[in-house]
Amino acid sequence: MRSYLFVPGDSERKLHKSLSSGADCLLIDLEDSVSLSQKSTARKMTRAFISEARESGAAPQPSLVVRINPLGSGLTEDDLAEIVSVGPDAVLLPKAEHGSDVQKLSSMIAVHEAEAGIDEGVTGIHALVTETARGTLNAGTYTSVSRRLRSLSWGGEDLSADVGVQTNRDKNGQYTDLFRYARTVTLLGAASAGVDAIDTVFTDFRDTEGLEQECRAAVRDGFSGKMAIHPAQVKIINRVFTPSQESLARARKIVSLFDEAGDDVGVLSLDGQMIDRPHLRQAQKILERARAAGLP
Repeated sequence: MRSYLFVPGDSERKLHKSLSSGADCLLIDLEDSVSLSQKSTARKMTRAFISEARESGAAPQPSLVVRINPLGSGLTEDDLAEIVSVGPDAVLLPKAEHGSDVQKLSSMIAVHEAEAGIDEGVTGIHALVTETARGTLNAGTYTSVSRRLRSLSWGGEDLSADVGVQTNRDKNGQYTDLFRYARTVTLLGAASAGVDAIDTVFTDFRDTEGLEQECRAAVRDGFSGKMAIHPAQVKIINRVFTPSQESLARARKIVSLFDEAGDDVGVLSLDGQMIDRPHLRQAQKILERARAAGLP
């Protein structure tokens, strides 16, 4: 998936409008965008929205993921009790601080799946892993923690508050060292865990040029998608994270060359350049991204 659009779970209008946003995934929010007094309302609206979407059978349909409240909030169990039974594709765990948090959440979800008569394991987990200092330091602890785990993502705003920084960007608009570190360990942690790495939001939704630059840097560095805070950002994210025809053609050539050469070959030549097994793995990832984007 390329684009992950946050939608407040307590706004019926925004929830239904989001279905036509073009986002690959809707992140229905029960956490930051919902006040404490609206939590119960947001749960009920989210449940009704997912139920209606599932019953409609409309296709294509974005992936429906619910951002629950953090494990330490005292609200997680109520969130799961309301939404697991209606079959969201996954839940997004905010402020994850260790791989053991995903294991704990997985066990909690399993109870609700059993109570609803749902096969164990069908509800995935996405994790936001750098929203606290402790979580950032533990970004490499997610390897083999749960078959439910789908992706790791990072966040700069909550980390700013946790550490107490004045700003997370320098005068040129680039992330400062701490946040570049958080971004980097998320990439490494996701690669180690064998799951997707999802880039954080670009908060200035009016700055389309800045968003595009950040998307291109994310693709370059290995992120497979990016989160969005406004529907206007989705089109740019989808376009940049969709492999170009040129890169697709080269990836297909590389895969074809290795298929023809067999398992014993280590190094081949393409257009005057030497290519080896790492190039093959990169090509396969490009083709996977293309298939996820619906390209033939």
